[in-house]
Amino acid sequence: MRSLQLKRVVVTGLGAITPLGNTVTEYWQGLLQGRSGIGYISSFDASRHDCKIAAQVKGFDPCNYLERKDAKRMDCFTQFAVCASLQAIADARFTINDLNAALVGVIVGSSFGGIQVLEEQQEIYLTRGPDYCSPLLMPMMITNMAAGLTAIHTGAKGPNSCTVTACAAGSNAVGEAFRLIQQGYAQAMFCGGTEAPITPLATAGFAAAKALSTRNFNPTRASRPFDRDRDGFVMGEGAGILFLEELEHALSRGACIYAEIVGYGMTCDAYHMTSPIPEGKGAAKAMELSLKEAGLFPQQVDYINAHGTSTFANDVSETLAIKLALGQHAHQVAISSTKSMTGHLLGGSGGIEAVATAMTVAKDEIHPTINLEFSDPACDLDYVPNISRIQRVNVALSNSFGFGGHNVTLTFKKFEDL
Repeated sequence: MRSLQLKRVVVTGLGAITPLGNTVTEYWQGLLQGRSGIGYISSFDASRHDCKIAAQVKGFDPCNYLERKDAKRMDCFTQFAVCASLQAIADARFTINDLNAALVGVIVGSSFGGIQVLEEQQEIYLTRGPDYCSPLLMPMMITNMAAGLTAIHTGAKGPNSCTVTACAAGSNAVGEAFRLIQQGYAQAMFCGGTEAPITPLATAGFAAAKALSTRNFNPTRASRPFDRDRDGFVMGEGAGILFLEELEHALSRGACIYAEIVGYGMTCDAYHMTSPIPEGKGAAKAMELSLKEAGLFPQQVDYINAHGTSTFANDVSETLAIKLALGQHAHQVAISSTKSMTGHLLGGSGGIEAVATAMTVAKDEIHPTINLEFSDPACDLDYVPNISRIQRVNVALSNSFGFGGHNVTLTFKKFEDL
Protein backbone atom coordinates (compact mmCIF):
# COMPACT_ATOMS: atom_id res chain seq x y z
CA MET A 1 0.00 0.00 0.00
CA ARG A 2 1.24 3.50 -0.89
CA SER A 3 2.34 5.54 2.12
CA LEU A 4 -0.03 8.30 3.22
CA GLN A 5 2.93 10.43 4.28
CA LEU A 6 2.96 13.39 1.88
CA LYS A 7 6.28 14.31 0.32
CA ARG A 8 7.71 17.80 0.32
CA VAL A 9 8.19 19.29 -3.15
CA VAL A 10 10.84 21.79 -4.20
CA VAL A 11 11.79 23.71 -7.33
CA THR A 12 15.27 22.75 -8.49
CA GLY A 13 15.29 23.90 -12.12
CA LEU A 14 13.80 26.67 -14.24
CA GLY A 15 13.49 27.33 -17.97
CA ALA A 16 11.94 30.22 -19.88
CA ILE A 17 11.39 31.41 -23.45
CA THR A 18 9.71 34.82 -23.19
CA PRO A 19 9.21 38.21 -24.86
CA LEU A 20 11.86 39.56 -22.46
CA GLY A 21 14.52 36.99 -23.29
CA ASN A 22 15.11 33.35 -24.03
CA THR A 23 16.77 32.30 -20.80
CA VAL A 24 15.68 32.63 -17.19
CA THR A 25 18.48 35.13 -16.53
CA GLU A 26 17.43 37.39 -19.42
CA TYR A 27 13.77 37.10 -18.46
CA TRP A 28 14.38 37.85 -14.78
CA GLN A 29 16.63 40.83 -15.48
CA GLY A 30 14.05 42.22 -17.91
CA LEU A 31 11.38 41.97 -15.23
CA LEU A 32 13.50 43.70 -12.58
CA GLN A 33 14.41 46.45 -15.05
CA GLY A 34 10.73 47.05 -15.83
CA ARG A 35 11.34 46.48 -19.52
CA SER A 36 8.40 45.95 -21.86
CA GLY A 37 8.51 43.11 -24.39
CA ILE A 38 5.59 44.51 -26.38
CA GLY A 39 5.88 45.91 -29.89
CA TYR A 40 4.22 45.89 -33.30
CA ILE A 41 3.27 42.48 -34.67
CA SER A 42 5.89 41.26 -37.12
CA SER A 43 4.85 37.63 -37.64
CA PHE A 44 1.99 38.58 -39.99
CA ASP A 45 0.48 41.64 -41.65
CA ALA A 46 -1.70 43.20 -38.95
CA SER A 47 -2.62 46.33 -40.92
CA ARG A 48 -6.30 45.31 -41.13
CA HIS A 49 -6.53 44.38 -37.45
CA ASP A 50 -7.83 46.63 -34.69
CA CYS A 51 -4.99 45.39 -32.48
CA LYS A 52 -1.59 45.65 -34.15
CA ILE A 53 0.60 44.92 -31.11
CA ALA A 54 1.79 41.85 -29.21
CA ALA A 55 4.60 40.58 -26.99
CA GLN A 56 6.57 38.35 -29.33
CA VAL A 57 9.53 36.10 -28.59
CA LYS A 58 12.61 37.55 -30.28
CA GLY A 59 15.77 35.91 -31.55
CA PHE A 60 14.64 32.40 -30.64
CA ASP A 61 16.31 29.58 -32.56
CA PRO A 62 15.06 26.11 -31.61
CA CYS A 63 18.10 24.63 -33.31
CA ASN A 64 20.17 25.84 -30.36
CA TYR A 65 18.52 22.93 -28.53
CA LEU A 66 17.10 20.61 -31.19
CA GLU A 67 18.09 19.00 -34.45
CA ARG A 68 16.66 21.00 -37.36
CA LYS A 69 14.54 18.09 -38.60
CA ASP A 70 13.00 17.70 -35.15
CA ALA A 71 12.29 21.41 -34.80
CA LYS A 72 10.53 21.49 -38.18
CA ARG A 73 8.11 18.81 -36.99
CA MET A 74 6.91 20.99 -34.10
CA ASP A 75 4.55 23.93 -33.91
CA CYS A 76 6.09 26.92 -32.13
CA PHE A 77 4.19 26.22 -28.90
CA THR A 78 5.90 22.82 -28.71
CA GLN A 79 9.31 24.24 -29.61
CA PHE A 80 9.00 26.75 -26.77
CA ALA A 81 8.03 24.07 -24.24
CA VAL A 82 10.67 21.52 -25.20
CA CYS A 83 13.47 24.10 -25.24
CA ALA A 84 12.40 25.60 -21.90
CA SER A 85 12.26 22.07 -20.45
CA LEU A 86 15.79 21.34 -21.65
CA GLN A 87 16.88 24.56 -19.95
CA ALA A 88 15.13 23.51 -16.73
CA ILE A 89 16.72 20.07 -16.46
CA ALA A 90 20.14 21.52 -17.26
CA ASP A 91 19.59 24.12 -14.55
CA ALA A 92 18.59 21.38 -12.11
CA ARG A 93 21.68 19.31 -13.04
CA PHE A 94 19.43 16.27 -13.06
CA THR A 95 20.23 13.22 -15.18
CA ILE A 96 17.44 10.97 -16.44
CA ASN A 97 18.60 7.37 -16.85
CA ASP A 98 17.20 3.86 -17.02
CA LEU A 99 16.92 3.68 -13.24
CA ASN A 100 14.81 6.81 -12.71
CA ALA A 101 13.08 7.51 -16.06
CA ALA A 102 9.77 5.99 -14.95
CA LEU A 103 9.74 8.33 -11.94
CA VAL A 104 10.13 11.54 -13.96
CA GLY A 105 6.99 12.97 -15.55
CA VAL A 106 5.73 15.90 -17.59
CA ILE A 107 2.63 18.10 -17.41
CA VAL A 108 2.51 21.12 -19.71
CA GLY A 109 -0.54 23.33 -20.14
CA SER A 110 -1.69 25.31 -23.18
CA SER A 111 -4.89 27.02 -24.29
CA PHE A 112 -4.67 26.67 -28.06
CA GLY A 113 -1.94 24.18 -28.85
CA GLY A 114 -0.80 24.37 -32.47
CA ILE A 115 -3.00 27.17 -33.73
CA GLN A 116 -0.20 28.44 -35.98
CA VAL A 117 0.09 25.22 -37.95
CA LEU A 118 -3.70 24.90 -38.04
CA GLU A 119 -4.12 28.32 -39.65
CA GLU A 120 -1.29 27.71 -42.10
CA GLN A 121 -2.68 24.34 -43.18
CA GLN A 122 -6.22 25.72 -43.44
CA GLU A 123 -4.92 28.26 -45.93
CA ILE A 124 -3.21 25.49 -47.93
CA TYR A 125 -6.42 23.45 -47.88
CA LEU A 126 -8.50 26.38 -49.14
CA THR A 127 -6.09 27.49 -51.86
CA ARG A 128 -4.56 24.23 -53.06
CA GLY A 129 -6.88 21.47 -51.90
CA PRO A 130 -6.83 18.55 -49.43
CA ASP A 131 -4.06 16.63 -51.16
CA TYR A 132 -1.56 19.33 -50.20
CA CYS A 133 -2.18 19.28 -46.45
CA SER A 134 0.74 18.11 -44.34
CA PRO A 135 0.60 14.60 -42.87
CA LEU A 136 2.06 16.20 -39.74
CA LEU A 137 -0.87 18.62 -39.29
CA MET A 138 -2.67 16.66 -36.62
CA PRO A 139 0.31 15.62 -34.48
CA MET A 140 1.75 19.13 -34.69
CA MET A 141 -1.56 20.74 -33.72
CA ILE A 142 -2.78 18.70 -30.76
CA THR A 143 -2.30 20.35 -27.39
CA ASN A 144 -0.73 17.39 -25.61
CA MET A 145 2.23 17.35 -27.99
CA ALA A 146 4.24 19.80 -25.87
CA ALA A 147 4.19 17.30 -23.00
CA GLY A 148 4.68 14.31 -25.28
CA LEU A 149 7.68 15.71 -27.11
CA THR A 150 9.23 17.03 -23.91
CA ALA A 151 9.19 13.43 -22.70
CA ILE A 152 10.66 12.18 -25.96
CA HIS A 153 13.50 14.70 -25.89
CA THR A 154 14.33 14.23 -22.21
CA GLY A 155 13.59 10.54 -21.71
CA ALA A 156 10.98 11.15 -18.98
CA LYS A 157 8.79 8.01 -18.90
CA GLY A 158 6.67 8.80 -15.85
CA PRO A 159 3.22 10.43 -15.62
CA ASN A 160 2.51 12.55 -18.68
CA SER A 161 -0.42 14.85 -19.36
CA CYS A 162 -1.52 18.32 -20.41
CA THR A 163 -3.91 20.81 -18.86
CA VAL A 164 -6.24 22.86 -21.06
CA THR A 165 -7.93 25.30 -18.69
CA ALA A 166 -7.54 28.49 -20.72
CA CYS A 167 -5.35 31.05 -18.95
CA ALA A 168 -5.08 28.87 -15.84
CA ALA A 169 -3.53 25.96 -17.76
CA GLY A 170 0.10 26.61 -16.85
CA SER A 171 -0.66 26.96 -13.14
CA ASN A 172 -2.88 23.87 -13.17
CA ALA A 173 0.04 21.97 -14.71
CA VAL A 174 2.35 23.05 -11.87
CA GLY A 175 -0.28 22.20 -9.27
CA GLU A 176 -0.98 18.75 -10.67
CA ALA A 177 2.74 17.99 -10.93
CA PHE A 178 3.11 19.07 -7.30
CA ARG A 179 0.33 16.64 -6.34
CA LEU A 180 1.95 13.69 -8.14
CA ILE A 181 5.25 14.16 -6.33
CA GLN A 182 3.58 14.97 -3.02
CA GLN A 183 1.59 11.72 -3.16
CA GLY A 184 4.56 9.61 -4.21
CA TYR A 185 3.63 8.91 -7.83
CA ALA A 186 6.71 10.66 -9.22
CA GLN A 187 10.15 11.67 -8.05
CA ALA A 188 10.48 14.67 -10.35
CA MET A 189 8.28 16.52 -12.86
CA PHE A 190 8.63 19.00 -15.69
CA CYS A 191 5.66 21.36 -15.48
CA GLY A 192 4.43 24.74 -16.68
CA GLY A 193 2.75 26.30 -19.67
CA THR A 194 3.38 27.23 -23.28
CA GLU A 195 1.60 29.22 -25.97
CA ALA A 196 2.20 30.59 -29.48
CA PRO A 197 -1.09 32.40 -30.16
CA ILE A 198 0.03 35.45 -32.13
CA THR A 199 -1.77 34.55 -35.35
CA PRO A 200 -4.23 36.40 -37.59
CA LEU A 201 -7.27 34.41 -36.44
CA ALA A 202 -6.50 34.42 -32.72
CA THR A 203 -5.77 38.15 -32.80
CA ALA A 204 -8.99 38.85 -34.71
CA GLY A 205 -11.00 36.64 -32.36
CA PHE A 206 -9.84 38.28 -29.14
CA ALA A 207 -10.23 41.73 -30.71
CA ALA A 208 -13.79 40.92 -31.74
CA ALA A 209 -14.48 40.02 -28.12
CA LYS A 210 -13.18 43.48 -27.13
CA ALA A 211 -10.55 41.83 -24.92
CA LEU A 212 -7.40 43.31 -26.51
CA SER A 213 -5.80 46.68 -26.01
CA THR A 214 -5.93 48.96 -29.05
CA ARG A 215 -3.23 51.32 -27.74
CA ASN A 216 -1.40 50.83 -31.04
CA PHE A 217 0.20 54.28 -30.86
CA ASN A 218 2.28 53.32 -27.82
CA PRO A 219 2.89 49.55 -27.63
CA THR A 220 5.25 49.46 -24.66
CA ARG A 221 2.67 51.23 -22.52
CA ALA A 222 -0.36 49.27 -23.69
CA SER A 223 -0.38 46.62 -20.96
CA ARG A 224 -1.19 48.54 -17.79
CA PRO A 225 -2.69 46.27 -15.12
CA PHE A 226 -4.62 48.01 -12.33
CA ASP A 227 -4.20 51.39 -14.05
CA ARG A 228 -7.25 53.61 -14.54
CA ASP A 229 -6.66 53.86 -18.29
CA ARG A 230 -6.25 50.13 -19.07
CA ASP A 231 -8.18 49.07 -22.15
CA GLY A 232 -7.49 45.35 -22.54
CA PHE A 233 -4.73 42.78 -22.53
CA VAL A 234 -1.86 42.34 -24.99
CA MET A 235 -1.19 38.84 -26.29
CA GLY A 236 2.17 37.28 -25.61
CA GLU A 237 3.94 34.04 -26.47
CA GLY A 238 6.55 31.74 -24.97
CA ALA A 239 6.91 29.10 -22.27
CA GLY A 240 7.85 28.77 -18.63
CA ILE A 241 8.87 25.39 -17.20
CA LEU A 242 9.70 24.37 -13.65
CA PHE A 243 11.53 21.21 -12.70
CA LEU A 244 10.00 19.98 -9.44
CA GLU A 245 11.61 17.36 -7.27
CA GLU A 246 10.85 15.42 -4.13
CA LEU A 247 12.78 17.12 -1.33
CA GLU A 248 14.74 14.18 0.06
CA HIS A 249 15.95 13.21 -3.39
CA ALA A 250 16.95 16.80 -4.15
CA LEU A 251 18.91 17.04 -0.89
CA SER A 252 20.58 13.67 -1.44
CA ARG A 253 22.17 14.89 -4.64
CA GLY A 254 22.99 18.39 -3.38
CA ALA A 255 20.56 20.21 -5.66
CA CYS A 256 20.13 23.97 -5.56
CA ILE A 257 16.61 24.78 -4.34
CA TYR A 258 14.83 27.93 -5.49
CA ALA A 259 11.69 27.51 -3.38
CA GLU A 260 9.31 24.96 -1.93
CA ILE A 261 5.77 24.53 -3.28
CA VAL A 262 3.45 24.10 -0.32
CA GLY A 263 -0.09 24.74 -1.59
CA TYR A 264 -2.39 24.42 -4.60
CA GLY A 265 -5.94 25.78 -4.66
CA MET A 266 -8.37 25.30 -7.54
CA THR A 267 -11.99 26.47 -7.90
CA CYS A 268 -14.54 27.54 -10.50
CA ASP A 269 -16.71 30.67 -10.55
CA ALA A 270 -19.56 28.80 -12.31
CA TYR A 271 -20.71 32.23 -13.44
CA HIS A 272 -19.89 33.29 -17.03
CA MET A 273 -17.96 32.12 -20.11
CA THR A 274 -15.48 34.98 -20.09
CA SER A 275 -16.13 37.34 -17.17
CA PRO A 276 -14.97 36.69 -13.60
CA ILE A 277 -17.61 36.75 -10.90
CA PRO A 278 -17.66 40.42 -9.83
CA GLU A 279 -17.15 39.84 -6.11
CA GLY A 280 -14.07 37.70 -6.72
CA LYS A 281 -15.40 34.88 -4.53
CA GLY A 282 -14.05 32.02 -6.66
CA ALA A 283 -10.55 33.45 -6.90
CA ALA A 284 -10.56 34.24 -3.18
CA LYS A 285 -11.51 30.65 -2.39
CA ALA A 286 -8.60 29.35 -4.52
CA MET A 287 -6.20 31.51 -2.48
CA GLU A 288 -7.77 30.36 0.77
CA LEU A 289 -7.52 26.69 -0.21
CA SER A 290 -3.90 27.04 -1.27
CA LEU A 291 -2.95 28.70 2.01
CA LYS A 292 -4.92 26.13 4.00
CA GLU A 293 -3.03 23.26 2.40
CA ALA A 294 0.23 25.08 3.11
CA GLY A 295 -0.73 25.49 6.77
CA LEU A 296 -0.24 29.25 6.48
CA PHE A 297 -2.25 32.26 7.62
CA PRO A 298 -3.11 35.20 5.34
CA GLN A 299 -0.86 37.44 7.46
CA GLN A 300 2.16 35.36 6.41
CA VAL A 301 1.82 36.21 2.71
CA ASP A 302 4.53 38.63 1.60
CA TYR A 303 3.92 38.77 -2.15
CA ILE A 304 1.33 37.91 -4.80
CA ASN A 305 2.14 37.47 -8.48
CA ALA A 306 -1.24 38.65 -9.74
CA HIS A 307 -3.11 37.38 -12.76
CA GLY A 308 -3.25 41.13 -13.56
CA THR A 309 -4.37 41.07 -17.19
CA SER A 310 -4.95 44.81 -17.80
CA THR A 311 -8.64 44.25 -18.49
CA PHE A 312 -11.16 46.30 -16.57
CA ALA A 313 -13.16 43.39 -15.14
CA ASN A 314 -10.26 41.12 -14.16
CA ASP A 315 -8.21 43.71 -12.30
CA VAL A 316 -11.16 44.89 -10.21
CA SER A 317 -12.31 41.34 -9.49
CA GLU A 318 -8.81 40.19 -8.51
CA THR A 319 -8.40 43.15 -6.19
CA LEU A 320 -11.67 42.25 -4.47
CA ALA A 321 -10.60 38.61 -4.28
CA ILE A 322 -7.29 39.47 -2.60
CA LYS A 323 -9.13 41.59 -0.04
CA LEU A 324 -11.62 38.80 0.59
CA ALA A 325 -8.90 36.16 1.00
CA LEU A 326 -6.39 38.18 3.02
CA GLY A 327 -8.62 40.62 4.90
CA GLN A 328 -6.85 43.71 6.22
CA HIS A 329 -3.47 42.17 5.37
CA ALA A 330 -4.30 42.73 1.69
CA HIS A 331 -3.16 46.33 2.11
CA GLN A 332 0.25 45.22 3.44
CA VAL A 333 1.11 42.60 0.82
CA ALA A 334 3.18 43.48 -2.26
CA ILE A 335 1.48 42.58 -5.57
CA SER A 336 2.77 42.80 -9.13
CA SER A 337 1.75 41.77 -12.62
CA THR A 338 4.28 40.10 -14.90
CA LYS A 339 1.86 40.70 -17.80
CA SER A 340 2.60 44.42 -17.71
CA MET A 341 5.88 43.51 -19.43
CA THR A 342 5.36 40.12 -21.08
CA GLY A 343 1.80 40.55 -22.24
CA HIS A 344 -0.64 37.71 -21.63
CA LEU A 345 0.68 34.28 -22.65
CA LEU A 346 -2.78 32.75 -22.10
CA GLY A 347 -2.12 29.08 -21.21
CA GLY A 348 1.59 29.85 -20.96
CA SER A 349 1.18 32.69 -18.48
CA GLY A 350 1.02 30.51 -15.37
CA GLY A 351 4.32 28.91 -16.39
CA ILE A 352 6.38 32.06 -16.76
CA GLU A 353 4.69 33.60 -13.72
CA ALA A 354 5.51 30.56 -11.57
CA VAL A 355 9.12 30.92 -12.73
CA ALA A 356 9.04 34.59 -11.72
CA THR A 357 7.47 33.76 -8.34
CA ALA A 358 10.10 31.12 -7.60
CA MET A 359 12.81 33.65 -8.45
CA THR A 360 11.15 36.25 -6.22
CA VAL A 361 11.26 33.85 -3.27
CA ALA A 362 14.85 32.85 -4.03
CA LYS A 363 16.22 36.34 -4.62
CA ASP A 364 14.08 38.53 -2.32
CA GLU A 365 13.44 40.93 -5.17
CA ILE A 366 9.99 41.91 -6.45
CA HIS A 367 9.52 43.00 -10.04
CA PRO A 368 7.25 45.98 -10.67
CA THR A 369 3.93 46.46 -12.39
CA ILE A 370 4.93 48.89 -15.12
CA ASN A 371 2.70 51.53 -16.73
CA LEU A 372 0.82 52.05 -13.47
CA GLU A 373 0.41 55.81 -13.76
CA PHE A 374 -3.15 56.73 -12.84
CA SER A 375 -4.90 55.47 -9.74
CA ASP A 376 -8.10 53.49 -10.15
CA PRO A 377 -10.20 53.82 -6.98
CA ALA A 378 -11.36 50.21 -7.45
CA CYS A 379 -7.73 48.99 -7.50
CA ASP A 380 -6.26 50.38 -4.30
CA LEU A 381 -3.66 47.86 -3.16
CA ASP A 382 0.16 47.91 -3.34
CA TYR A 383 0.93 46.83 -6.91
CA VAL A 384 4.67 47.73 -6.72
CA PRO A 385 4.32 50.47 -9.36
CA ASN A 386 7.03 50.92 -11.99
CA ILE A 387 10.16 50.24 -9.88
CA SER A 388 11.37 46.89 -8.55
CA ARG A 389 11.68 46.40 -4.82
CA ILE A 390 14.13 44.56 -2.58
CA GLN A 391 12.11 42.85 0.13
CA ARG A 392 12.27 39.64 2.12
CA VAL A 393 9.77 37.19 0.61
CA ASN A 394 9.11 34.08 2.67
CA VAL A 395 5.68 33.25 1.25
CA ALA A 396 4.36 34.08 -2.21
CA LEU A 397 1.18 33.30 -4.10
CA SER A 398 0.80 33.03 -7.88
CA ASN A 399 -2.72 33.56 -9.26
CA SER A 400 -4.09 32.41 -12.61
CA PHE A 401 -7.68 32.72 -13.81
CA GLY A 402 -9.14 31.42 -17.08
CA PHE A 403 -12.16 31.75 -19.32
CA GLY A 404 -14.84 29.38 -18.10
CA GLY A 405 -14.31 30.52 -14.52
CA HIS A 406 -11.15 28.52 -13.72
CA ASN A 407 -9.23 29.82 -10.69
CA VAL A 408 -5.82 28.55 -9.55
CA THR A 409 -3.47 29.69 -6.80
CA LEU A 410 -0.03 28.24 -6.12
CA THR A 411 1.76 28.90 -2.83
CA PHE A 412 5.57 29.09 -2.79
CA LYS A 413 7.66 29.27 0.37
CA LYS A 414 11.31 29.95 1.09
CA PHE A 415 12.95 26.57 1.64
CA GLU A 416 13.78 25.64 5.22
CA ASP A 417 15.23 22.23 5.99
CA LEU A 418 13.32 21.33 9.15
